[in-house]
Amino acid sequence: MVSKSDVGIVLMNLGSPDSTAVPDVKRYLIEFLMDKRVIDYPWLFRKILIEGIIVPKRAAQSARAYESIWWEEGSPLVALTKQLQMAVQNDMEIPVEIAMRYGNPHPEVAYENLLKQNPDLKEVVVLPLYPHYAMSSYETAAEYAKEVYRKKKYKFKLSIVPPFYDEPDYIHALAESMRPYLAQDYDYVLFSYHGLPERHMRKADPTGAHCMKVNDCCHVKSASHEFCYRHQITITSELVAEKLGLPKEKWGISFQSRLGREEWLKPYTAGLLETLPAEGKKKLLIVCPAFVSDCLETLEEIAVEGKHSFLNSGGETFTMIPCLNIHPLWVKAVVKYCTQLMATETV
Repeated sequence: MVSKSDVGIVLMNLGSPDSTAVPDVKRYLIEFLMDKRVIDYPWLFRKILIEGIIVPKRAAQSARAYESIWWEEGSPLVALTKQLQMAVQNDMEIPVEIAMRYGNPHPEVAYENLLKQNPDLKEVVVLPLYPHYAMSSYETAAEYAKEVYRKKKYKFKLSIVPPFYDEPDYIHALAESMRPYLAQDYDYVLFSYHGLPERHMRKADPTGAHCMKVNDCCHVKSASHEFCYRHQITITSELVAEKLGLPKEKWGISFQSRLGREEWLKPYTAGLLETLPAEGKKKLLIVCPAFVSDCLETLEEIAVEGKHSFLNSGGETFTMIPCLNIHPLWVKAVVKYCTQLMATETV
C-alpha cells in the first residue's frame, strides 16, 4: 500500500457530454473542437467553422451515437475512469481524484477535493490518460491542468506524468490484456489508433526537418520522437507485437476518426475494414491503444460501425479487444507512474 500524507493524485481523461441530450452534446463538441490544439486554425475561422458548420451538422448525429453506447451510470468513459480511480485508490493511501479535459469534472474540482481532504497538501501528481504525445490529446490535457493550477495560484507543487507509450509496465499490461483473444482463430490483428492530420506531425517536430520528411522517419533516431505521435504509436505496436509473438504479416496499424478533408495519417481504419476481407483476412481482432478507457470511438465507431462495415465487406468474425479500463496490470502501472514521479518533476 503506497502512502504519502502530503500528496494527491489526479487521473485526467478526455471527457464526455453530461448527457445524450442534444444541447449537452452541442456544448461538449464546441468546447472540444474550439480547443486550439485540436483544430489549430485562427480563432475567428475556427469559431465560424465549428459553431456555424460542424456542430450544427453533427450535434444530433453525435447525440444518437452517444445514446447507443450510454450506460445506466452515464458516459462509459467517465464511468470507467471512476472505476480506475477506485481501483488505484485501493492500492494507495494517497487520495485519488479524476478530472476531464472537456466537460466534467473540471480540474479545479479535483484540486479542491484534494485540498478538502488535506489543506496542507504539498504536491499533486497529474496523470494524463494518454499513452502517446499529441498536441490534441496529451499536450492539451497537461497544459490545461497547468493553466488551471496557475490561474488559481495553488501553493502545492504540480507534477505531470510524461507519456508512457514505451514503458515496460504499460506494454506488458496492454499485451496481456490482448493475449486471451489470441487463443481464438484469427487472420489478422489491427491496431487502430485515433487519427491526426499529417500537418500536426510536421507542426510538432521541433527540428522542422524530420517528421514526414525523412524516409522511414519513425525509425530514424531524432529529437522529434519525443513529440511525434506517429513514432510513438509505431513503437507501442511493435513492442506489443513482439511481446505477443505476432508474425509481421499477421498485424498492422491504422488510423480512425478522421474529420474534414485534409490528409490525415494513413492507412484509414474505415478503408481497411472494407478491403481486408478481400485479402483473405476475414477473421479480425482489433484493438485501440490510443485509448485506455472504452469510449464513443471504441464502443460505437469500432465495435458497431466498424464491425458492420467489415462483415458487410465479406469478413467472417470481428472481435474488438476492450481497452485497458481496469485491467489489474494497468492499475499497477498507474500506481507506479504516479508514485515514481512524486517530488521529482514540478511546474
